[in-house]
Amino acid sequence: MLSGRRLDLLDPSPLDIEIEDIAHGLARVARWNGQTTGEHAFSVAQHCVVVEEIAAHIQPDLEPRWRLAALLHDAPEYVIGDMISPFKTALGVDYRTFEDRLEMAIHVRFGLPARIPPLIKKLIKQADRACAFFEAVQLAGFSSGEALEFFGAPPPGYNLKIDPLPPGQAQARFIHRYEVLSEAAGYRGGDLAFDTE
Repeated sequence: MLSGRRLDLLDPSPLDIEIEDIAHGLARVARWNGQTTGEHAFSVAQHCVVVEEIAAHIQPDLEPRWRLAALLHDAPEYVIGDMISPFKTALGVDYRTFEDRLEMAIHVRFGLPARIPPLIKKLIKQADRACAFFEAVQLAGFSSGEALEFFGAPPPGYNLKIDPLPPGQAQARFIHRYEVLSEAAGYRGGDLAFDTE
């Protein structure tokens, strides 16, 4: 990683995970494999910020730690990229196991439970699908009807106008949300425990 950390992909350690590496990688990974309109790809980093916002819209009293979980919901993609769902399914269980291990290490690194409670996972998935609806219609050439069929309707009262950001801006926005949410959740002080310099 650019931080100098060496991440064992088969046995990832929380000690080798840095938020700067995640933000940098996600800001350079394109949603929809880059098959979107606009000057810039819509990055996974920007997508994650929007998903966290939508989750809080759906459940306004959502605790900061679960908002942080929403922000980090696609964090493993900083290493493995953003594979489209049909391809993940085709790869099967071994891929899911690999992704789960990395996700658990990321959660532990940032003060979250290794496994997110099912109700929170369901909420994050709902927010993820809502974001995908807007992405599909505004960036990926879907009609509203097609997007409704694939992703369902976005939550009532939530509207989104997507303006894909350049990587540096997407990275900075992701880091900012991480810092705000980590502090609100009371996790920021623990970051020093991972300093090894």
